[in-house]
Amino acid sequence: MSNTQLPLRCWLSRVGPLSLRANFSWTLAGNIVYAGCNWAMLVVLAKLGTPETVGQFALGLAVTAPVIMFANLQLRVVQATDTNHEYNFADYFGLRLVMLILALLFTLGIVLVSGYQPETTLVILAISLGKAIDSISDVIYGLLQQHEQMDRMAVSMILKSIFSLIALTLGQYLTRSVFWASMGWSLASAIVLVIYDIPSGMLVLRLSRAPNYRFKPQFDPSVLWRLTWLALPLGLTMMLSSLNTNIPRYFVEHYSGERGLGIFAALAYLLAAQTVIVNALGQAVIPRLANYFFLKEKKAFISLLAKIVFLAVAFSLIPLGVAILFGQQVLSLLYQPEYAAYNDILVWLMMAAIIVNFGSMLNYTLIAIRLFSIQVLLFVAVSLSTLLTSLLLIPMLGLKGAVVAYVAGALVQVSGSMVIIWRAIQKAHFYEA
Repeated sequence: MSNTQLPLRCWLSRVGPLSLRANFSWTLAGNIVYAGCNWAMLVVLAKLGTPETVGQFALGLAVTAPVIMFANLQLRVVQATDTNHEYNFADYFGLRLVMLILALLFTLGIVLVSGYQPETTLVILAISLGKAIDSISDVIYGLLQQHEQMDRMAVSMILKSIFSLIALTLGQYLTRSVFWASMGWSLASAIVLVIYDIPSGMLVLRLSRAPNYRFKPQFDPSVLWRLTWLALPLGLTMMLSSLNTNIPRYFVEHYSGERGLGIFAALAYLLAAQTVIVNALGQAVIPRLANYFFLKEKKAFISLLAKIVFLAVAFSLIPLGVAILFGQQVLSLLYQPEYAAYNDILVWLMMAAIIVNFGSMLNYTLIAIRLFSIQVLLFVAVSLSTLLTSLLLIPMLGLKGAVVAYVAGALVQVSGSMVIIWRAIQKAHFYEA
């Protein structure tokens, strides 16, 4: 056996958890490639199409995201924090498939009654299919995260991101149709699921000697019902969180059309892309925060929480500086010169990102300590504040009103999360040692 084959074989057969630093590094790498390729998809659509083209794709994401988010029930993080192995992977897998079937049917109902143009309807359905495929991969990611093997998850994200970008680009270039571009994106996700995700999940289960090893869905009604009720608050929370992101987009599309939505989506994705470090950090520390909290190691828990919040805010300052100094040049280079006229919106979005990232890290903390139900009430308040702000300001201020709506929701989330976490710490009766 050659020297190059031996490390590869060791990696493929390894089953033990990685260190926190290694998990973060792999998660960061995967999220950077994922966010970069998603942003590149918008660039491709902007370069090869029009703002209306970007708007159709963005509308497809905005319509399908809340539905898929709810259907996911955040089973991935429920798995990652299931330290007592209360449920088997087969249970999570079975529930995910049931919910995805319902989600696809619900999305079909939405497009049938919404009166969208035929091409827009097809785009929404194609994106819904791709998101459903990604959700199957996501439940496998939960298994990998539970075993603290974020490297396997990162490799999947990298493969899927690169192949999806290539497929979307070819579809748009060859057909000049965002529908076929979306179908190419979905097909690439399906290929990675079959050739990498499923074998990787099977390997981890087999080598970890997990109890009741089964890499296939299980549909025990009583088990699925209990798991649904456990995860339902998280599903509602993620649906509301997605609505909080997309409510301003619905109003922008209503008042400014697909062109206005396309411009806003292109700018707003630069906010989403720069949160990649925050998301990677949050995903990597969830298992560790959960262990510290439930083992009642107060100093370690608070120290880790303080570090990740500081890093989230600090990283947010870099894109803000870039937007202030070079925003117009960046927008002209990445998209088209017409986007550069909206650099003031970009600067406001980067300022909003500081608060949004702060709130995201606090949300990961709430998930780690399994405060699921209270998050529903919190995100109801967040969504209501976003909705009211959008209703009042977007008709008057346009895209600036949409940014203010983001900020209003983020402020409610940050303040509410801080109160909830503080009360949880006070009630936990931590050991002082």
